[in-house]
Amino acid sequence: MIRVLLVDDHEMVRMGVRTYLETQSDIEVVGEAENGAKGVEMALEKRPDIILMDLVMDVMDGVEATKQIIHAWPTAKIIIVTSFIDDEKLYPVIEAGATSYLLKTSKASGIAKAIRATYQGESVLEPVITGKMMTKMRSGTQLPHETLTERESEVLQLMAAGQSNQEIADSLFISLKTVKTHVSNILSKLEVVDRTQAVIYAFRHDLVR
Repeated sequence: MIRVLLVDDHEMVRMGVRTYLETQSDIEVVGEAENGAKGVEMALEKRPDIILMDLVMDVMDGVEATKQIIHAWPTAKIIIVTSFIDDEKLYPVIEAGATSYLLKTSKASGIAKAIRATYQGESVLEPVITGKMMTKMRSGTQLPHETLTERESEVLQLMAAGQSNQEIADSLFISLKTVKTHVSNILSKLEVVDRTQAVIYAFRHDLVR
């Protein structure tokens, strides 16, 4: 029996996936978590065979949750199931240690198939994700800040100006949740642990206008 943990902030998504997986004779859903922090806690407590992880969630996103789980439990098998395929979310979570990456447009049967394949040690990636990874490999090595998106660069500028997350959200007319996601991506891409180090990096590399 393949034991699966669901981590997603949308109750209806969890309910739909769970309902289908429970029809599979070889898959058992052992728990559900509504955010990344709870997902980390349940993953380390229950040690499921597979973790289905959303990316954008309150409290803690899927990238950070994946990092924490893999750090504490290096052999954990995490399948990202998300609506996002943009580079700022794709690369950090794969680098964090996710095994497979699916889109929420995947059929329920496709998710079940991916669970079985990942359980057997395979890495399952959507074709569009595979294409992105190949393009990145062909593009050669980049400096960490060269991987920032235009929006992330804007957020970094405002961080360097001393603005809080809420002030950045107000300046760019975006939600606080979106700012937190950008900040998390910036820290990951620059390979720093906090905002202070990110700002120091920005000044050292003449990124601040």
